[in-house]
Amino acid sequence: MATSPLYIPREMETLLKEAAQYFSVLSVTGPRQSGKSTLLKHLFPEYKQYSMKDIHIRAFAEQDPVAFLNQHPEGMFIDEVQKVPALLEYIQGIVDNHPERRFLLTGSSNLELLKGLTESLPGRAGVYELLPMSLTELPDMVKDTNQQLYDGLYPAICAQKNVAKLFYPSYVKTYMEKDVRDLLRIKDQMQFMKFMKLCAARIGSLFNATEIGNEVGVDKNTINHWLSVLQASYLITLLPPYYENITKRVVKTPKLYFNDPGLACYLLDIESPKQLELDKMRGAIFENMIVMECLKHRYNQGKEGNVFFYRDSNQNEVDILVKEGGMLYAIEVKSAMTYQASFDSCIKKLPQWTSTPIARRVVVYSGDFENTAGDIWVLNYMHLSQIWN
Repeated sequence: MATSPLYIPREMETLLKEAAQYFSVLSVTGPRQSGKSTLLKHLFPEYKQYSMKDIHIRAFAEQDPVAFLNQHPEGMFIDEVQKVPALLEYIQGIVDNHPERRFLLTGSSNLELLKGLTESLPGRAGVYELLPMSLTELPDMVKDTNQQLYDGLYPAICAQKNVAKLFYPSYVKTYMEKDVRDLLRIKDQMQFMKFMKLCAARIGSLFNATEIGNEVGVDKNTINHWLSVLQASYLITLLPPYYENITKRVVKTPKLYFNDPGLACYLLDIESPKQLELDKMRGAIFENMIVMECLKHRYNQGKEGNVFFYRDSNQNEVDILVKEGGMLYAIEVKSAMTYQASFDSCIKKLPQWTSTPIARRVVVYSGDFENTAGDIWVLNYMHLSQIWN
């Protein structure tokens, strides 16, 4: 298949092509603008696309779902299907009677779409999550670390079809302030944005709903509800602690991260890569990017996240633990460009704290010196994918 000059190949392509051989329904969820529709159109151009964002098409689908779904006997591509959840029940009836039919579905709300898929299409749908682009998917262009963090990894910016200073203000206004706020039925826009900015200021920190609630002026139950919707909308990730087979007393509170570093920069009022270089949050934003790279590595293979952090009562901490194949990959993240021997102090001790086998211990940082010969690897962050090879 020829690649469009505007299309950037995605790691998930192989997975989706294989899944299409076994599932009548393929669903790709993820944040708005992560490339879901572009990916499916590229892989399956034979299916006619219908977007439920179009009010006329949505009205047709709501008023006569059978006629809408039977327009194309081979199948169809329905974008933002969560806006008309009743369609999923009718799709179930069609694929039960005609398993050769194919339906491609996308949605930007995991909460609504997954509920509909599990209730209406158990075992009939392959469900996959597409986050913004991974570092390994980037076109061949050289960016310094500050520029990469500031730009983020949404496809429109990576393909040079937009720029960060214009993309993120629009993204927040059209998606976060409207769709997410409407979903939460929030009346006070300033209060909600204060909540978002407070979350951004706590990237890489243990999540404390009571503390944030006190600053925003709402109770912790409200904060937890808001956060659950932001997670389901693929804007925020809570990284769980790892405590399986651990001999020490460990922290059991999750850490908070954003699903894209560029969005985090915008919410932190960082207006340029130069400003980011001096910002106190730079290290946390860099760590955020690496955490999300590990999740993308898993999701792009159709696997559960299985990404954690480790912290015990003695303040020993490992930034990232990825469980894969019954083994742990331990990753320490440093934003510095100069390697220091102290970077690996905690991951050296990790085998003493868990009986789970350690496959690899790695320090990921911004510098050029690399070493994959010893017990602990040292890698530049752009070569993160070598960990899994």
